[in-house]
Amino acid sequence: MGEIRKLSPVMLVMGVLAKNAESFFAVREQLRKIYGEEELVLEPFDFTFTNYYVEEIGERPIRAFIAYETLIARESIPGIKLHTNEMELEIARENGTPGLRPVNLDPGYMTLGQFFLATTKDQRQRVYVRDGIFVEPTLYFEAGHFHAFDWTYRDYQSEKYIQYLEQVRSRLAFRLSTGVPYRLRASLQTQAKKAKR
Repeated sequence: MGEIRKLSPVMLVMGVLAKNAESFFAVREQLRKIYGEEELVLEPFDFTFTNYYVEEIGERPIRAFIAYETLIARESIPGIKLHTNEMELEIARENGTPGLRPVNLDPGYMTLGQFFLATTKDQRQRVYVRDGIFVEPTLYFEAGHFHAFDWTYRDYQSEKYIQYLEQVRSRLAFRLSTGVPYRLRASLQTQAKKAKR
């Protein structure tokens, strides 16, 4: 019988698709108040992979990603997804476009071996967690890089996304090995030098 072990915490990564930069920066501040210090941000860039969101978000949406410093338990992702869904609806109401979201939030989490996205839609590759929320393994890490599955969204297969997510993984690995946020690495190195004297 396999030994049941406590799982390591994971890093929350928020994908943001927004009507424009102003919408992104507004929701970024809301997210920061809830999820805390940002670990690493992929600043907004033009999203050109699909026209699926044209009716809701517009013809020239922007994409950005935010990874958060505070690690989470992976079983908390359904609650986060439910909360971001509510945020989308509230932003739409405030924008005067109920039912049409000017911002789309895609929370996911990263382990050292995989990157997962939370979703409300069931498919063969998705695993049900609770409260109507599924998770999809989106990328797997092997031989020093993230790789796509057959079902991985085309944008998540892009070099830009993968390079960013590999940087996030490096910071997660540092955090798990040292217990210290990456932004404090200099002080950790200083302590190590003093200890050698």
